[in-house]
Amino acid sequence: MRKILHVSDVHFGPPHRPEIAAALLDLVGERSPDLVVVAGDLTQRAKPRQFREARAWVDEIDAPTLAVPGNHDVPMYRFWERIFVPFGAYRKNFSPDLEPSLDDGELFVVGVNSAFNWTIKDGRVSAAQIQRVVEQFAAAPAGRFKIAVVHHELAPAPRFGAQKALANAEPLVAALSAGGVELVLSGHLHQSYALRAEAYYPGASPGMVLAYSGTTTSSRGRGCERGRNTGYWIEIEDDSIALHTLVWQPESLEFSTWSSHRYSRDTS
Repeated sequence: MRKILHVSDVHFGPPHRPEIAAALLDLVGERSPDLVVVAGDLTQRAKPRQFREARAWVDEIDAPTLAVPGNHDVPMYRFWERIFVPFGAYRKNFSPDLEPSLDDGELFVVGVNSAFNWTIKDGRVSAAQIQRVVEQFAAAPAGRFKIAVVHHELAPAPRFGAQKALANAEPLVAALSAGGVELVLSGHLHQSYALRAEAYYPGASPGMVLAYSGTTTSSRGRGCERGRNTGYWIEIEDDSIALHTLVWQPESLEFSTWSSHRYSRDTS
């Protein structure tokens, strides 16, 4: 069994909740995940100090970690940066790699950057990015469990207003399906939910699961998770993917399991 802690929208800056971020470090120490995924929006306003604080926190995680940028990691008001070097502060103060990958011998994980210079909240991926994804997953060694990490949602949450999937989501889903990806980890909406990809994209791989973490360490929960902080504890076994929604309990100052869902794997 492989174990993954999936968090997102940590928002270092004014809405960040440092006591919850510290508790996550304790959780990692207690549960020893094989991987921690941080699915974007590391900062609130893409300020260098916020990136340095996010980097320092990630460096304290005692487990392999993979992070991708989100729309909040692009400067909102520093217009020259937004136009010419939208990820300059991210690269300098957090990580030079916007689309990291990881192969630990069992998990094969590829990050996809869905933020761009003119983003306000929506995301997009380019044809070149999709081609790169195709090539990376095609080159994965046999037997790996394949995961993609992208900040923006490939399918909007139910009963969540007019929020839409990221631009070029459909060809990205097709590429991930063709590449044998079984799990896509995202965030953005500050509300956790999960579904089979085929429920929104008929023809998608029947085994692919889309999982969206809520905001794990900020005060910006939305929808049914307003005032809540959530993430996922994921257990991958030979025949199933188990998603356990973690919710912060302010009374006991710890995360507990809110709900659990198990998806059978299509290993044919």
